[in-house]
Amino acid sequence: MKIDRVDHIGIAVKSLDEAQPFWEEALGLHFHPREVVEDQLVQVAMGEAGETHIELLEPTDPASPIARFLESNRPGLHHIALHVDDLDAALARLKAQGARLIDEVPRVGAGGTRIAFVHPKSSSGVLLELCQR
Repeated sequence: MKIDRVDHIGIAVKSLDEAQPFWEEALGLHFHPREVVEDQLVQVAMGEAGETHIELLEPTDPASPIARFLESNRPGLHHIALHVDDLDAALARLKAQGARLIDEVPRVGAGGTRIAFVHPKSSSGVLLELCQR
């Protein structure tokens, strides 16, 4: 498994309309058009910050993982995503090493990216997303 870079940092927000202007206007990030990821029940705004992106996540349904996160926490850091060269091999390696995986099989995330999450109990309390573009 080769980790190329931090792909993006996911930030849970209650409202993209309220959160995005700070990142866009105050910090100058360029945002791609918003995207709804139906199976994750979120609307995503992806901002470019060099090779790393800032992903703002707004729940589209009270049952979404982001909505549940916001019920228990304040808006803020939700996950860190690492770009890997081979997601299937990365998951197999982590599983063999005893890591607790939320996704043992990759799924499709924003922008058609293949993603899988590693449970925070295996990664020092941080929700970790592995992605392969």
